[in-house]
Amino acid sequence: MRPVTDATPLIAANAVAFDTETTGLDVREARILQLGGVALVNGCLQPGDAFETLVDPGVPVPPRSTAIHGITGQMLRTAPGLADAWPRFEAYRKGRLLIGYALGFDLAVLEREAHRAGLLWQAPRTLCVRMLAGLVNPHLPDASLEAIAAWLEVDTSGRHTATADARIAGEIFIALAPHLAERDIRTVAEAERASSLRSQALRQQAEAGWSEPFLRRTGAPSHALEAIDPYAFRHRVREAATGEPVVAHEDLAVLEAARLMAKHRISSLLLSADGRSGGSIAEYSIVTERDVLRAVASGGGEALAGRVSAIASKPVIAVQGNAFFYQALGLMSREKVRHLAVSDSEGHLSGVISARDFLKFRAGAAVDLQARIENATTPADLAGAWSRVAVIASALLDEEIDARIIAEIISGILCSITANACRMALQEMEADGLGAPPVSYAVMVLGSGGRGESLLAADQDNAVIFAEGDPDGPEDKWFAVFAEKFTDYLHTAAIPLCRGGVMARNPAWRGSMETWRTRVDAWVAKARPQDLLNVDIFYDLRTVYGEEALVAALAAHAWEKGAERVEFAKLLGESVRNVGSPFTLFGGFRQENGRLDLKLHGLFPIAALARALAIRHHLPHASTRARLEALAELPTMPRSDLLALRDAHRFLIGRVLEQQVEDIAAGIPLSNHIAVDRLASGQQKTLKDALRTVAIIPELVRSAMFAN
Repeated sequence: MRPVTDATPLIAANAVAFDTETTGLDVREARILQLGGVALVNGCLQPGDAFETLVDPGVPVPPRSTAIHGITGQMLRTAPGLADAWPRFEAYRKGRLLIGYALGFDLAVLEREAHRAGLLWQAPRTLCVRMLAGLVNPHLPDASLEAIAAWLEVDTSGRHTATADARIAGEIFIALAPHLAERDIRTVAEAERASSLRSQALRQQAEAGWSEPFLRRTGAPSHALEAIDPYAFRHRVREAATGEPVVAHEDLAVLEAARLMAKHRISSLLLSADGRSGGSIAEYSIVTERDVLRAVASGGGEALAGRVSAIASKPVIAVQGNAFFYQALGLMSREKVRHLAVSDSEGHLSGVISARDFLKFRAGAAVDLQARIENATTPADLAGAWSRVAVIASALLDEEIDARIIAEIISGILCSITANACRMALQEMEADGLGAPPVSYAVMVLGSGGRGESLLAADQDNAVIFAEGDPDGPEDKWFAVFAEKFTDYLHTAAIPLCRGGVMARNPAWRGSMETWRTRVDAWVAKARPQDLLNVDIFYDLRTVYGEEALVAALAAHAWEKGAERVEFAKLLGESVRNVGSPFTLFGGFRQENGRLDLKLHGLFPIAALARALAIRHHLPHASTRARLEALAELPTMPRSDLLALRDAHRFLIGRVLEQQVEDIAAGIPLSNHIAVDRLASGQQKTLKDALRTVAIIPELVRSAMFAN
């Protein structure tokens, strides 16, 4: 079970709901009488996984205490002391987060008891539902457990036993999680930080002698994020795949196929009607060493004379050569295969990769991530997978991996999670009797996710296209329900709804092929910038679920129409004209609350320039980097300026990612703002140079828009 980290999402926490019963309410004198805990696994309470023990306090139990919890001295005669009971509880907890009500009291009593018992006290990581409830509903009539439970409709039966009170606290925590998410409090670190800002409540508890109900930390703690091996996230399938796959005729005998594999020292053989490589993946089947062994074990030596196609598998499971190792490993794990065909961008066979090819790569974390995404069945599962993204980004930054590669990986994970949210929505709709999709369709991710440039503060930008159907017709209504479900799943899983409404649940971002073509034609014909709000990110689309051919046809139409009308691309380029200067009058950074917005002053203008010019010159590349490099190859373009912007883009992405990783550890809501003061002097100088390069964009848009 994974330990708690700063990035652990509240709705997917592995934790122990905890409570004690004591001899009194004065922390200086109170003694522990009972310890109780109930496990939460992936944010779900597990009543069957509980811990409870009485504790001998070594002092008489006051009658007034017995009147509350029913524990008498007679009941404690054979109970262990705290010196034995607490280590047993810690063995049960296994480093998990502790959740409880008024935990400051319990922690203060436990610390005193530990010192009395000669135990080394190490404060566990905790969250107090009393503190969290005050964040969500400061107008509760009182802060009692009963009042909070009544507000959240949590059953309080069995009160004043440690296990029952722990169970109540756990159910309150689960009920609070969506309310906290609405206030952008989604992770353990964010909940800790929000609790630390409740100064009045903390002051009152301190006056009563309570401990703080969370670990107060300064700086970025060493345990903020788990350590992972980044290798599977920095290499692509094409690096390990065979350059020229061995292909044989499908009518070959099994014995000859085995000899061919032995000759080439390979563990699989691809088969086709013509025995040639380079065809469409659908044309091939595959036979492996294990297939041959199973055939011989079943049919004896006679099996070797049979046709190899009889024991081959079809269709072949394939992965694109541009995919990262972690994606291929996840596909192998999901499909339970050890060999994958490798395809090029057009779906043609270009190689083969096997599990053996990955043995030299330490890929445990990568397999785990893809498995978590593919096996997710609830929003909490998706949230748990998304929380791993920060771990990956942190590890890759430490390895000094190109920040653009990290952003591409984040985008890939975002797209995978979106795809799984779509699968979950489809399953729910079928279970609800709404049936299967009425026509073929596809779900697209737009914006930074579509460009492969997502950072850790990603939100939703998505759209749906379906083969046919009128606006508000039966097909559209079906996909409206589908879109609302999968976007709600993503929102619950810590990928927030788009504030600008660029989502398939909005009719403007959903439609048939005919509707989308009409929509694109209208965009291109517009003459006012205000009519083109959010239209630009449509050109950053990527298919994540459904029929890719629908999206490819729509994208081709959009790029063709965009290139035909210069005024359209020019208007898109106008969006960078009014971005304010990031510098003060005296050359310093123009900061707000000690931070500089690098999206506003850097990432947005660069991406917008690259997109507008790529549309104008019909260069349908996906990423900002690819667009700038393609533009730089045109003979009349200012090559040095475009490449300088490419390098500035890389630097700015890196600085934002570093800040976001630090902010996750500190529980600060994520944004694209960086604290300039945290940068070394050399980085501050490079930042100024990068932003000065960005300053040429308005003039560059004007000059390059009409270059041939």
